[in-house]
Order: sequence, then C-alpha cells, then structure tokens
Amino acid sequence: MSMSAKEYKQFAKNREPTRSILANCIKAFLAGGAICLIGQGVQSFYQSAFHMSKLKAGDPTVATMILLSVILTSLGVYDKIAQWAGAGTAVPVTGFANSMSSAAIEHRSEGLVLGAGANMFKLAGSVIVFGVVAAFVVGIAHWLFGGVGR
Repeated sequence: MSMSAKEYKQFAKNREPTRSILANCIKAFLAGGAICLIGQGVQSFYQSAFHMSKLKAGDPTVATMILLSVILTSLGVYDKIAQWAGAGTAVPVTGFANSMSSAAIEHRSEGLVLGAGANMFKLAGSVIVFGVVAAFVVGIAHWLFGGVGR
C-alpha cells in the first residue's frame, strides 16, 4: 500500500508532536542570553586581568568562546543544551563552532583530510560563503558611499 504525497503529509502532520511556541521562545532567549552573558564575562575577565581595552579583548573572547563550544560539543554537552534550547544555541560564534566541530567529530573515522577536514565544511561552508559575499557587498557599498557618517 502506498500513499500519495498529500496523504503522507496529512499522516505526518497528525503524528507530529505539538510544540509550545512561547516555551520555545523563552528557552531560546534564556540559552542565547546565557551564552552571551558568559561571553561578556570572558571579555570582562580579559579586560581586567590583562588590562585590555574593550576592542582588544574581543579577539581572545571570540577564541575562548569557540574553544568552549568545541569542548562542549566533543563531550556531547552542547548537543543536549541545543536540544533543550533550540534556536538559542545558534548564537553566531558558538553555533558555528558547534556545527563545524560536530561534523568533524562525526566523520573522523574516515580520516583527517577526507573525513573530518572535508565534511566539517558541508554545513559551515554555506555560512562562510554568505559571510564573504555579505562582507563584499557591504565593502562595495561603503566604498561607493564614501563611508557615510564619518
């Protein structure tokens, strides 16, 4: 017995679990806010411990957040947080690091180059391309309009 596409769609819809939009939004807000709060704490640490300006503390803060995300991903913790929080863990730096490291971990048995190296850019590649294209467009706009607001 085979179903038509329309029948299957209805079949799947009837069995899909209901989700509370409000609860999901609250979870995402709390998780994303917690990640940002941790990032702010890391930046404040670098500012006070190493007497860095806010601008100079940004680079080691990003590196630390990436490192924390990769460590939590490799321990399986980040995925559990993401399962609970949903979109809240897609905060740019940590979510991006999670997507790359989880793909690399998943394909490590295939080798370092053809496994981890090649597959970690499958999901992240589109993000990198979008970032490069967006930066190019913004750069051209800035050049054309001569840095409006200076």
